[in-house]
Amino acid sequence: MRILIIGGTGNISSEVTSQLYSMGHEITILSSGSRPVPAGCRHIKANKFNDGELQNCLKDISVDAAIDFMAFTPAHCRAGYRALRGKTEQFIFISSATVYQKPHAKIPVTEDTPRGNPFWPYAQDKIACEEYLESIHGDDFPVTIVRPSHTFGQTWIPSPINGCGFTVSSRIKNGKPFIIHDKGESLWTLTASSDFAKGFVGLVGNKNAIGEAFHITSDETLSWNAIYEELGKALGASIKPVHIPSEFIAKVYPDARGMLMGDKREPGVFDNSKIKKFAPGFKCEKSFSAAIKESVDWFMEDPRRRQIDMAEDRLIEAIIGAWENSKYIPASAYSEQF
Repeated sequence: MRILIIGGTGNISSEVTSQLYSMGHEITILSSGSRPVPAGCRHIKANKFNDGELQNCLKDISVDAAIDFMAFTPAHCRAGYRALRGKTEQFIFISSATVYQKPHAKIPVTEDTPRGNPFWPYAQDKIACEEYLESIHGDDFPVTIVRPSHTFGQTWIPSPINGCGFTVSSRIKNGKPFIIHDKGESLWTLTASSDFAKGFVGLVGNKNAIGEAFHITSDETLSWNAIYEELGKALGASIKPVHIPSEFIAKVYPDARGMLMGDKREPGVFDNSKIKKFAPGFKCEKSFSAAIKESVDWFMEDPRRRQIDMAEDRLIEAIIGAWENSKYIPASAYSEQF
């Protein structure tokens, strides 16, 4: 197949690109060029977020499938529609599992779970994207929607609010405290991007997947306490978590509100029956313990990879200090929930 990938060099998309290329497909990547494009792939260097530039560089393209990893607002989706209408047999939009109703009414989450997230603008934009694409889905623009959840690759160490770098891991290795939201007992699913890609490629060019929405996640669920225990083991260090209520974290650090209340505070447990039906034989093979060890090993291979984000480190110290000193809200205010 001839496949256009908008993005293609990021955390999830690089694994998708690699697996599609290994299957013998002809891959074109449209990106800014800020990251290296894999050998063997054709590259279109363009600003995806410039509507006119996007339309111009895609004016002569014709592909079997187009995959957009870089659409975050309805305006981005409208630009993709204008540029690719009538030029692809399948348009795959990368949405997010954050679109599902929060708080959850029931788990596990299925693709039929209603959409609605009052806490996070990012999720609200993804919902609006889905609604727009559903409204223009048709023979000249056949749409498939894919909703990753918390997916990480070799170069990522996942964290609820502290990015994906080595900062929290450095604190753990150096015996410093770090934050786990609430009591750390809520269940969560973390998926290796290489496993995600195995399910995803089963949807590319799959006519039965057109007009459908899918999430693709591991079936393994762990508490946040267990997640950090596994990270500590991979780092060869004991962990010193400080459990802080989500509401308190969001009070001190408002940007965390969406990431916690609109996502990681909720139990992230998914029913993957649908993707397994449409991509027979798919299953996630990497346990979290194996995948996180790969990530830690990658960081440990080169000291230059273990950069500390000092602003992030100071933020962690500030939140922990505020909690311990009851600087913002008395701990008793959270006694019913914590």
